[in-house]
Amino acid sequence: MEELIQKLTSEGYLKTPRIIEAFRKIHRRDFLPDKIKVDYALNIPLSIGYGQTISQPLTVAFMLELLEPGEGDKILDVGSGSAWTTALLANIVGPSGKVYAIERIPQLKDFGDNNLKKYEFKNVEVFCGDGSRGLSEFAPFDRIQVAAAAQQGIPQALLEQLKVGGKLVIPVGQYSQDMILVTKTDNDKYDEKKFPGFQFVPLIEN
Repeated sequence: MEELIQKLTSEGYLKTPRIIEAFRKIHRRDFLPDKIKVDYALNIPLSIGYGQTISQPLTVAFMLELLEPGEGDKILDVGSGSAWTTALLANIVGPSGKVYAIERIPQLKDFGDNNLKKYEFKNVEVFCGDGSRGLSEFAPFDRIQVAAAAQQGIPQALLEQLKVGGKLVIPVGQYSQDMILVTKTDNDKYDEKKFPGFQFVPLIEN
């Protein structure tokens, strides 16, 4: 994995020291089913069952660099799956921050919980539910990351739960997606930047 981290760094996908440090400390293999742990360093998405995947490391690096999470941030992680990105975020925000994660599939929520226990985080909570609705009881969030494609546009609930000055990163589209970076500049005012060329499993809205 170190070779891949160095490659992502040299190619400019990994830039921020705190994010690079998290990639080194939080091992992707700890978030994979046993039968595919051998593939942990491949720069491709991998199946974690139930029609879901753990994202390609390049994509995770790209999203985290757009998100710019920092120490002490309160973060919402939508579509946490096996919880690799959740763990990366928990490491980045540190003990003074908090990560709230949502996973729709109960079996994957449990899998993610067990994976997180390997690192003994005290700053993470994982919920089972519809990620498109966010977690209003813990809002507003400094950062929101979504690891599933919003096929009909960015859910309004997520925009509302973002703090003014906060950032949201979400793939939007049906067959291929644009990665959208949203910065909330004021109540009901947002700046958007688009980065094309991504493919994610759909964000299922119940």
